[in-house]
Amino acid sequence: MKHEGKFLRVRRYFLSGILIVLPIFITLYFLVFIFNFIDNAWGKILNFYIKKHLGFAIPGLGIVLGLVTIFIVGFLATNFFGKKLFLSIEHWFLKLPFIKPVYNPAKQIVSSFMSKEKPTFKKVCLVEYPSKGIWSMGFITNESFASAEKAAGEEMYHILIATTPSPFTGFMVLMPKKDVKILDISIEQGIKLIVTGGIVKPEV
Repeated sequence: MKHEGKFLRVRRYFLSGILIVLPIFITLYFLVFIFNFIDNAWGKILNFYIKKHLGFAIPGLGIVLGLVTIFIVGFLATNFFGKKLFLSIEHWFLKLPFIKPVYNPAKQIVSSFMSKEKPTFKKVCLVEYPSKGIWSMGFITNESFASAEKAAGEEMYHILIATTPSPFTGFMVLMPKKDVKILDISIEQGIKLIVTGGIVKPEV
């Protein structure tokens, strides 16, 4: 019994340590990975010539070049001709094979996180979608418009059925109000649930 109690204490200490150390490790690993990726992508060629002629490389050169490039692209994209140029490049880029399914969601996710405007979600809800017996979580975005309610013969909600990992993209459906189950959680908690794929549950 005594040995079992010690084992449980050790197990509790170990699990508590994991809960503290693992998120820190994942965050640092992710930051180092991004740093190395950008640094290698932008600075590898220049560092090759610098090392060849000067005998040393400059760590972080790729990061500096990347930031400068982003600034220049942003500057050009804010004027009329630059905007038209980048739209033309984007249009051509999307015609390449396998690009569109990756590029469009990536752009939507980045745009949603960079946007200064908060999404106008009203409430978090549950609806039976895409079929009976399967419940999907969504966000009520608005009351339905008059012509749709007239055609359906009942009051409805506009609901965004969000998709992981971006809570701001998914399927917009019109659902009768009587079939919508309102959840007693905040919009922020609903967003966390979608982003983590259900790993982080809302606190009661």
